[in-house]
Amino acid sequence: MSESLTTLTPEAYITQRLEQYQGWYDKKAVAVKTRYLRMRACSVIGGAIVPVLINVQQPTWMVYGLDPIKVVVTLISLMVVAFVSLESVFHYREQWKNYRSTEQLLGHERFYFLSRVGRYAELDDEKAFRTFVERVEDAIASENSATLNVMTTASETSETGKKAGAS
Repeated sequence: MSESLTTLTPEAYITQRLEQYQGWYDKKAVAVKTRYLRMRACSVIGGAIVPVLINVQQPTWMVYGLDPIKVVVTLISLMVVAFVSLESVFHYREQWKNYRSTEQLLGHERFYFLSRVGRYAELDDEKAFRTFVERVEDAIASENSATLNVMTTASETSETGKKAGAS
């Protein structure tokens, strides 16, 4: 923001800052939710298929000396473990919730401010705008901190796993 708060109008702030962040959080929430649900669905389906394949009548034929059912079971099991492990590293569910809740909070603040209800009800225009900007910026900073915390925890978990595997 190149304009100071004293010359920045509420309309300009909403357009230049709030709408930009709301759109970004919405896109990120949709993308991360899609990733999370796809990985979760594949894990659940794979986890359900493996016991069925194990209990299926074993074929008497081999392909290149390998039992095809065992190969398929091994590949599906590997996929399930990989997806579950990746979720524990990237925390897509937590990211999705953080992004969506922040996007929703920004929208609520906008409507409270524009309709002068709640914490904005008894404030003059300047005080209402300053409160609005503070709350929006606090929400953005809180989300940034939460995402950094999730990703730092993910990185530390990954590093701990690597160290444990090396010993």
